[in-house]
Amino acid sequence: MLDYKLLQALAAVVDQSGFERGARHLGLTQSAVSQRIKLLEARLGQPVLVRAPKLAPTPLGQRLLNHVQQVSLLEYDLLEQIPALGEHKQRLRLAINADSLATWWAPATGEFCQQQGLLLDLIVEDQDVALKRMRDGEVAGCICATPKPVQGARSQPLGNMRYRALASPDYITRHFPVGVTLEALRRAPAIVFGPDDQLQHRYLALYDYREPFPHHLCPSSEGFLHLACAGMGYGLIPEQQVTRELGEGMLIDLDAERFIDVPLYWHYWRQGGKTLAALTDHLVQACPSWLTPIAESTEDAAPGRYVDSNQPPGSSGIASHG
Repeated sequence: MLDYKLLQALAAVVDQSGFERGARHLGLTQSAVSQRIKLLEARLGQPVLVRAPKLAPTPLGQRLLNHVQQVSLLEYDLLEQIPALGEHKQRLRLAINADSLATWWAPATGEFCQQQGLLLDLIVEDQDVALKRMRDGEVAGCICATPKPVQGARSQPLGNMRYRALASPDYITRHFPVGVTLEALRRAPAIVFGPDDQLQHRYLALYDYREPFPHHLCPSSEGFLHLACAGMGYGLIPEQQVTRELGEGMLIDLDAERFIDVPLYWHYWRQGGKTLAALTDHLVQACPSWLTPIAESTEDAAPGRYVDSNQPPGSSGIASHG
């Protein structure tokens, strides 16, 4: 049988990114936590952690972490029936893309978390890494742009986030005086979320432009918006994030007829307990107020619209800013 005190030590060390922080989280000494990890490895006959060059779980360690997380979720359900087991708040560790976190996530889930007494441990990740964290058992759920779930999980469509190519009026006057042309795209500085962000490339592909282009790198949803408002570049920004800026004329479209819809899917463990199931039901009901329906195919999309669920040839699979 597994000794869950040993598994809790493993989970704490990985979650807190170190033995010292993991020990503080458990209220133990660092020596005690180290001894528990050593005992776990001795009983299993193989390592559960790689210490260098960076602390990380081994494949076996990942399987154990997956197990511990799902057991924790299921144990919480028993508290309603067996209060003597103790009292603690439910905590869910989730991976969320940065643009969702900067726009609709909080207003869509805030009341639910208050009613459920739910604590969230949110990790900001792009879609590929989020799915890897699901596969490795590091998170109980994630939001990404890929519909296919990992083994042991389910996927639920939530809706589209609409991205519009926006810039300040002064910027557009300087760089696009006669509208969007290939020469202007070749010279005008863009804003890109990070080196793996392909959203800008996909927007340019709407104009059949696939050449290099000058750009700033800004891995922050809020910073991205500030750069655009300051006239430093144009970029693909979630429509929900710029209601005030559009209304006040601080930002305007390069081309109002062209935008990109990125589909978002909620991935969650099948055996994740009642709280995770309740959060899933809540998201399904709440998201239509914040996201537009996902088109079944690009043929259902409006002219000039790019639906990211069918990626263009040669794309990296990165759907959105983060």
